Amino acid sequence: MLVTIDNILSTEELASIHKMLKQADWATGQSAGTQARLAKNNLQIPEGSEVLRDLRVLVMRALNRSSRLISAALPYKILPPNFNRYAGETNHYGLHTDSTVRYLPDGSALRTDISATLFLSNPQDYEGGELVIEDTYGMQSVKLPAGSLVVYPSGSMHQVNRVTRGERLACYMFMQSMVKDLECRRLLFQMDESLIKLRTQYGEGHPELVRLTGLYNNLLRKWTEC
Repeated sequence: MLVTIDNILSTEELASIHKMLKQADWATGQSAGTQARLAKNNLQIPEGSEVLRDLRVLVMRALNRSSRLISAALPYKILPPNFNRYAGETNHYGLHTDSTVRYLPDGSALRTDISATLFLSNPQDYEGGELVIEDTYGMQSVKLPAGSLVVYPSGSMHQVNRVTRGERLACYMFMQSMVKDLECRRLLFQMDESLIKLRTQYGEGHPELVRLTGLYNNLLRKWTEC
């Protein structure tokens, strides 16, 4: 299930992020498994960077405001976000899948159910750099406006096409969902989307909406693992 979410970041937040990114140090060979390192050719802000903590706090606050993200991902744990840069000779990330298990700062494990990319550069400012994701309907090419997010299953094969002009800045992260099964998660998301539309049409207190909301919550209660 591939879901895009517009305007995760406000104009002011995006400007603050760009200001901090200009102050950041960048390094190669960060945060990738053995196979992924063979395909990875980009720059990343390393752990220990002075600006990384502030960048992470800003992004996490924005994520927590997004009801659509919560509906689509049902996040249980989110790995602290990382930031990458594609430009010049470090300009692509070949076909790969994300590691199944990542470790949080406290040492606990996180199962990567969902991967997410938050675009930080405007599409017109660079050429190439599409995030290409293999899903049920074939390869999907994603290149979103700055401040917009795409979420997709971590087990999907995906790549970042070569950036041939300009600079592609992005933030990426991994999530463990409360609902492990992708199909169950997809059904809950579709049901929640319909409930939102029905509330707008009939009002929150309509008896059948109350009943349907109860059914949604009972399915979530049945399928959740937290």
